Amino acid sequence: MRRRNEPVYDTAVGVGRSLFGFWRLRRHTSGIEHLPDEGGAVIAMTHFGYLEFALVEWATVLHNRRRIRFMAKQGAFDQPIVGRLLRSMRHIAVDMRAGAAAYADAVAALRSGELVGVFPEAGVSASFTVRELKSGAVRLAQEAGVPIIPVAVWGGHRLLTKNHRVGFRERFGVPVHFSFGEPITVAPGADVGASTEQLRDRLQGMIDELQRDYPVDGTGAWWQPRALGGTAPTPAEAAAADLERERRREARRQTTS
Repeated sequence: MRRRNEPVYDTAVGVGRSLFGFWRLRRHTSGIEHLPDEGGAVIAMTHFGYLEFALVEWATVLHNRRRIRFMAKQGAFDQPIVGRLLRSMRHIAVDMRAGAAAYADAVAALRSGELVGVFPEAGVSASFTVRELKSGAVRLAQEAGVPIIPVAVWGGHRLLTKNHRVGFRERFGVPVHFSFGEPITVAPGADVGASTEQLRDRLQGMIDELQRDYPVDGTGAWWQPRALGGTAPTPAEAAAADLERERRREARRQTTS
């Protein structure tokens, strides 16, 4: 597939690469050969921080210069400057209350040979473990007839995440490790629930390997899961905090409506 000229996207990638270079991030990538050079695919990523989209695009561009069309919340597109940039880069807006249009746009992009990036956890996991997944990634791959490429990222959350303010100096020299998994094919008649659970198990297994091989001891660290000796919230604690946050958000909506 011929790569079209996209100056806005290329500029954004350049800015990201400059920032990651300034921070002197130590990138390590495995399984990158699973990323297709041509054709559509769903890029299903873990979501422990706010920069995974840029980090995964960084690894992708360095490998084969392909661009990923990320599915992002409508709120980001509603911002005047950010929204204009996102639309210029042909990312896909997702209205959480009415997602049919975004779904159709993503299927069309996949069928035209694009890479579409999704976070199937539908939000940052503050426990730094893979949460229960939404079924959208599997349904997109099934309908468009393309593979899912599972991608795990470990270390990116040490740069920017929720519920923790990362100090300026903490970002320098952070190892960021990527694992691109073997493609998952979802047959037309496959059970979506079972395939979604397969994807979750694959992502968590990849994260387990990245954590095992990570060159920094996370014992006692805020960025390490509790089960591995860190001080991050447990999955249950993180889920309870998310539920309370959503309750407060909904209360504010009702107050202002």
